[in-house]
Amino acid sequence: MFTIIRDLARQNMEFLCGLLLFAVIVGFVILSYFSPYGATDIYLLPPDMPPDSEYWLGTTSRGQDVFWQLTTALRNTLFFGIGVAFLSRIISLVVGLVAGYAGGTVDRVLMAINDSVMVIPQFPLLILFYFVLKDNMTWAVLIVIMASLGWSYDARLIRSVALGLKSRPFTTQSVYSGMTMRKILVEEHLPYVLPIVFATTMNNMIWSIGMEITLSVLGFTDIETPTMGMMIYWANAHSALISGIWWWVAAPVAVIVILFLALFLLSMSMNEYNDPRSRLNRMGS
Repeated sequence: MFTIIRDLARQNMEFLCGLLLFAVIVGFVILSYFSPYGATDIYLLPPDMPPDSEYWLGTTSRGQDVFWQLTTALRNTLFFGIGVAFLSRIISLVVGLVAGYAGGTVDRVLMAINDSVMVIPQFPLLILFYFVLKDNMTWAVLIVIMASLGWSYDARLIRSVALGLKSRPFTTQSVYSGMTMRKILVEEHLPYVLPIVFATTMNNMIWSIGMEITLSVLGFTDIETPTMGMMIYWANAHSALISGIWWWVAAPVAVIVILFLALFLLSMSMNEYNDPRSRLNRMGS
C-alpha cells in the first residue's frame, strides 16, 4: 500500500493535491487536542466578535471561538466518516468476497440481500430511525445504522472482481493445496481488492459525512456534540447570516469544501490507478 501511495504521489498530480489537502485537515484535527476550551463550553468569550488577531475566525453568538470550535467539529465529523467507512468496508468485503467465491445459492442469497439494501431510500429511513430511537440515538448508534446502509454498491463491485479471481490458476492451486475458503479469501483474494477498497472508502466517507451534515443541519442528531453540521445548525438557529455574522457560516463551509475536495481527488486518482489503461497512459506521458 505504501508503494502504491508513493507511486501515485509521483505520477498523479490530483492524488498529490488531495493528499496535501487531507494533510491540512489532519493538521486541524491534531490542533483540536490542544484547544483551550471544552468542546461544549458556551458563553466563555465576547459574542459576535469578527475575525482579528485575538480571535482568528471570530466568535459565535454563543460565546465560542470559531477556530477552536471548528477544529473539534472537524475531528468529530472526520472520525464519524472513518467509523462508517470502516464498518461498511468490512461488510462489503465479507459479502462481496464470499458471494463471488462461493457462487450458487450463497451468491444468490447474498446478492438478494445486497440488492434489497441498495434500493432502500436511505435519507427517509435515517429520519425514521431518529424518531424511533430519539432518546437512544447516540453517534455510535448512527455510525452502525449508516454503515448498515452504505455497503451494498461496493459489495457488488468487490463481488465482480472476486468472480474473476475465482477462475484464476492460483485460486485452483490454493484449493488443491488444501487451503480453506477463509484463507483463500484473506491471503489470496484480499490483496487484489484492496485498491478498490481504498477508492470506495473515500467515496463512502463523502457520502457519510454529507449525510451527517444534512441530518445535523436539520437537527436530527445530538445537537450538543460539535460537528461540522452542528456548527451550521447553531449558526442558522441564531440567524447568523441575517445578523451579519458571516464568519460563523463561512468557516465550516470552507473547511467542508476542502474536505470533500480532498476525498474526491483521492478517490478519483485511485480509480484511475485501478484502470490499467489510464495508468499506462499517464506513465507514458
